[in-house]
Amino acid sequence: MGSELSRNFFELFDLPVAFRIDRRDLAERYRILQGLTHPDRFASAGDQERRLAVQKAAQVNEAYQVLRHPLSRARYLLELQGVEFDDQRDTAVDPEFLMEQMELREALAAIPAAAEPLQEYNALVARLDDSMRELEERVAELLEQDTDSARAEARSLVLKMQFMDKLQQEARALEEALLDTH
Repeated sequence: MGSELSRNFFELFDLPVAFRIDRRDLAERYRILQGLTHPDRFASAGDQERRLAVQKAAQVNEAYQVLRHPLSRARYLLELQGVEFDDQRDTAVDPEFLMEQMELREALAAIPAAAEPLQEYNALVARLDDSMRELEERVAELLEQDTDSARAEARSLVLKMQFMDKLQQEARALEEALLDTH
């Protein structure tokens, strides 16, 4: 392992720069890198070497967190290709998608009062998971095209993925509440 920090997370894990990755392979590479960079291995080293080890370990952890999640991986790939995101301003998605999001949020909010809340919850989560998989697949296809128009479309789909991810997180929080009451 070199003394310099890798330029990008894919290089760090010796992976091709691509959206489609083998998550098991990524996890195995993470375990190996974690072992090689763990600061405890450098306990008897000099201050500078220990500091560098801490930086490398932090970069390995950050890279793994980004690459293991499709949303953050897609966003990271687009950023590597020069596509910018502005979390304060990037809220514009098509009205049809926003209506669907509102309907899904309403469905999520209605679950606790449903006759069979866990059944309703499972059906909604399956729908959310299907929608996210469709978005991920389309983003993967677009990122393989390597054109400006494909990157622009992938960027807009990543924004939709962010909405879906937030909804999935809210659903997981609801699941905990449902399980606590049943």
